[in-house]
Amino acid sequence: MQQVFAILIALNCAGPAAANCVVLIHGLARTESSFALMETALEAVGYSVVRPGYPSTKATISDLADATIPAAVASCPEGQINFVTHSMGGILVRDWLNRNRPKNLGRVVMLAPPNKGSEIVDAFSGLFIFDQINGPAGLQLGTGNESLPLSLPAVDYPVGVIAGDQSLNVYFSRLLPGADDGKVAVSSTVVAGMKDHIILPVTHTFMMNNPRVITETILFLETSAFDPSISWADALLERLGCEGFDCLKGNPNVER
Repeated sequence: MQQVFAILIALNCAGPAAANCVVLIHGLARTESSFALMETALEAVGYSVVRPGYPSTKATISDLADATIPAAVASCPEGQINFVTHSMGGILVRDWLNRNRPKNLGRVVMLAPPNKGSEIVDAFSGLFIFDQINGPAGLQLGTGNESLPLSLPAVDYPVGVIAGDQSLNVYFSRLLPGADDGKVAVSSTVVAGMKDHIILPVTHTFMMNNPRVITETILFLETSAFDPSISWADALLERLGCEGFDCLKGNPNVER
């Protein structure tokens, strides 16, 4: 994995102006370190990156959003402000943007967001251990009347959603309808008003470290669209004006 980012940095891929900023918002029971590789890739293509942490199990979604996002946005330089989120982080951003709207808002990429809630919360909320682990915010992610995601309006800003359809948790997957990533059903990631949606063969917890996920994230931030036909390697080479690996040093097909 580290080799992918070494390539990104070494090739000095052309990217957006450094004034454009990306705020990375992690998910439930995770920390800002979960987005470390994504930050490296985004900085390599020219973005300024803000990667705040927040106590995801200690307060409600709205309280967490208000305590985290304004300071992160204020840390961005002048220019466009974009967001990349994982899981519940996407709901924090939707909640905050429903009540606050930066004039320089750019694009939002959501990785595995429970935009329609998760049946796992329905099944286990009320159990002491589950409630303690997930906290007030986690308990707002169900699919019933108290679901915060279901109370939010359609998005009216550019949103791209990346869903995973591979699971490492057979038991949880049995609780989820259709394809899922072990925590969130693919169908639950959809949100009205989004610009694009793509399903990739990744699992929930570490999808932000997947090279293809990172590549599609960068593509959406730049174009408001994903490209389901490419691999991560294709995307990197296209940035160099190079196809079929012919421009890479050591390829026997390269003219000398």
